[in-house]
Amino acid sequence: MEKFIRKRVKNVRNDIFSGITVSLALVPEAVAFAFVAGVDPLVGLYAAFMVGLITSIFGGRPGMISGATGALAVVMVSLVSEGNAKGNIDENLGLYYLFATVILMGFIQIMAGILKLGKFVRLIPHPVMMGFVNGLAIVIFMSQLGMFPEERNANFWYMIVLVVLTMFIMWGLPKIKTFSKFPEALVAILVVSAIVIFGGLDVATVGSFIRDGGGEGLKGGLPVLHLETFSKIPMNFETFRFIGPYALILAAIGLIESLMTLNLIDELTETRGNGNRECVAQGSANIVTGLFGGMGGCAMIGQSIINIKGGGRTRLSGIVAALTLLGFILFASGLIEQVPIAALVGVMFMVVIGTFAWSSFRIMNKIPRTDLFVLILVSSLTVIFDLAIAVISGVIVSALVFAWESAKRIRARKRMKDDGTKIYEIWGPLFFGSITEFNEKFDVKNDPQSVEIDFIESRVSDHSAFEAILNLVKKYEAAGKTIHLKHLSEDCKELLYKADEKFHEVIIEAIDDPRYHLAEDPEKFEKGLFEYDH
Repeated sequence: MEKFIRKRVKNVRNDIFSGITVSLALVPEAVAFAFVAGVDPLVGLYAAFMVGLITSIFGGRPGMISGATGALAVVMVSLVSEGNAKGNIDENLGLYYLFATVILMGFIQIMAGILKLGKFVRLIPHPVMMGFVNGLAIVIFMSQLGMFPEERNANFWYMIVLVVLTMFIMWGLPKIKTFSKFPEALVAILVVSAIVIFGGLDVATVGSFIRDGGGEGLKGGLPVLHLETFSKIPMNFETFRFIGPYALILAAIGLIESLMTLNLIDELTETRGNGNRECVAQGSANIVTGLFGGMGGCAMIGQSIINIKGGGRTRLSGIVAALTLLGFILFASGLIEQVPIAALVGVMFMVVIGTFAWSSFRIMNKIPRTDLFVLILVSSLTVIFDLAIAVISGVIVSALVFAWESAKRIRARKRMKDDGTKIYEIWGPLFFGSITEFNEKFDVKNDPQSVEIDFIESRVSDHSAFEAILNLVKKYEAAGKTIHLKHLSEDCKELLYKADEKFHEVIIEAIDDPRYHLAEDPEKFEKGLFEYDH
């Protein structure tokens, strides 16, 4: 217990400084995504605070940062636009439809957690994971390019220099032993901000960014309960039919991005998060956010990596980031508005460099072409469309490739017994993809009068395989020949017995084979392997 407490206390400093750095990086992101969605900047900032705080306290991945994200904002923009069209311009109904959708999105995410759907993230293949990371790095990089001035004037070159300076500080500070324990991102932001403020440089700042986007500034109060949402929009089936599809899409995107980020943080920290707990926490956070006037959110890979690289490991780092962000809104808006955008862009560029899986270039000639195709496909779709489409497409392609490769592995070794019985020893998985190959192994017309099929090295995996066995038996019986089946699994035998009583005669139950009995009993199987290995 003492060791546990000492370890946590030792990391408090890293968690606090990392949390402060993350809060600075959250400001322009939340504001930018609010503009993308077509809502007030405070709607994005409140979402970053509430989602970040709740998921940090109750989520399944300590150290992971959540807030308003671009992946959700691009879906919300059409929701807000269509919602506004349902009333007068001054009613701003789109905003209230957004709040209602975020609340429904939260309930869907909680249900996903209760049904333990978070575990399905383990089924995501490594090429999909690498494609997701690369695609997201490219998306983050491209989003930062929009922060640069369009004209090649003095401001443009000032920004280039300041971005490079920020990146240089972040790269060089850890290499100096005296300063290696300082949070490099926070130091870089403070140094570049001091140069701009005291040097009187005319460059884009957080404040000018907000005002250029049509906002009035960063300052605001505490989030307030928006119960008028339920009076502003009609609570009927028509509303549900309108917001339902949006809520489902947003819930799916939010969970996929959160669980993929959770997986990535697991790899970086060599620890294990809880996907189902994260689903429930994300859902709860979005319900609260919708009720208190936020645009909803999910895990943010860029800010999460800033946190992890800065030493943030516990829930404290996320809590500090959320509370510091609220502090900026309430008390320090004037100071934060002076932070140059260049410093934050430089930090995000370093995140891009740290996020991109550069090893993917090195292994291009060492992995199967299908895996390389999936990696490139997911990266491209993440950039062109969004994360949900990219990941789902990657998983589907990977599953189809796996099914195709597995289908080719079915084998049948043939031999004859002394009594003239022909034995087919089946090797490989028998499932929907391999039944055509399976059927081609048999020669019903030319086989002898007695045939035996041995399944000890095969596994009957689905209903298609069961039907294939059933039809094969009927073919042999129609040809007037005797057929017996050996070493079928218990569940397959049960289905065949229900299909036809004749299978009690076809299936051989009395089997004197220790391999079969080990396979049938998992405990004996594990014990048998242990004894065999030792």
